[in-house]
Amino acid sequence: MTAVRAGERRSLPVPDGLDGLRLDAALARMFGLSRTVAAAMVDDGQVSVDGQVPGRSDRVRGGAWLDVELPPPPGPAVEAAPTPVEGLTILHDDDDIIVVDKPVGVAAHPAPGYVGPTVIGALAAAGYRVSTSGPAERQGVVHRLDVGTTGVMAVAKSEHAYTALKRAFRERTVDKRYRAVAQGHPDPLRGTIDAPIDRHPRKPGLFAVVAGGKPSITHYDTDEAFRAASLLIVRLETGRTHQIRVHLAALRHPCVGDLAYGADPTLAEKLGLRRQWLHAFELSFEHPADGRRVTFTSPDPPDLAEALERLRAMS
Repeated sequence: MTAVRAGERRSLPVPDGLDGLRLDAALARMFGLSRTVAAAMVDDGQVSVDGQVPGRSDRVRGGAWLDVELPPPPGPAVEAAPTPVEGLTILHDDDDIIVVDKPVGVAAHPAPGYVGPTVIGALAAAGYRVSTSGPAERQGVVHRLDVGTTGVMAVAKSEHAYTALKRAFRERTVDKRYRAVAQGHPDPLRGTIDAPIDRHPRKPGLFAVVAGGKPSITHYDTDEAFRAASLLIVRLETGRTHQIRVHLAALRHPCVGDLAYGADPTLAEKLGLRRQWLHAFELSFEHPADGRRVTFTSPDPPDLAEALERLRAMS
């Protein structure tokens, strides 16, 4: 079998000799990965089989078509140092989940090269124990928010909750809603952006709409219009890295303050913004313990609320 370099996307058939194996076992055999890494790839939506979203325990058929995004080469182990985080609020806590209101400047989990505070480190400092499922540096993390994006984020505490929530995100039964202020006025005022996203071909660390990228769907609705910008209510159907930021930039209506994706620095300065105007204000899902629908919300943080008032005053 041809050696495969980590970090690339591959499309290929399942060898006949692997017919009937669990998907995670087949991936481990095909690409020389551990079963844990292979299972995490499936859980994170990095694998499709014949165009469908599979489960890690699904049995594969010889000749079925695999589309796989392989993980990057492993770097040095990164651990979440227990570090208190000012402004991180616990919205809900039970035996299975903990839901937080993440402040700006905090990452979801540690990563190579990042030395700032993390949600996982803050929870550890506060004495919370989370699920041990998932890659070591992001155990318990079932979804993420950018460092510069505030709002509601759920973390799994039990192993059952981790599995159930990862499946819910993969199957798109989680309702993720954001408030975003976009430059100008999107046309139409309400719509859906269906455009594939992948890493930016020329700008490391950024993403872009790219042919052949991961399927990505964003729904938006204009809630309030100002002279220079629009307040949008955004619902994510998929959960790609920087998805809202990339999709709005592709419409030529980037998030106000998002200089990395083409926002006007002059407008950002007038509004006193030092980051993108983007806030995860509502998260709804079926509780992994009993299946009841639960919803958690977060108000606009002070810096975004102040920028919004300045926009209203300018209009």
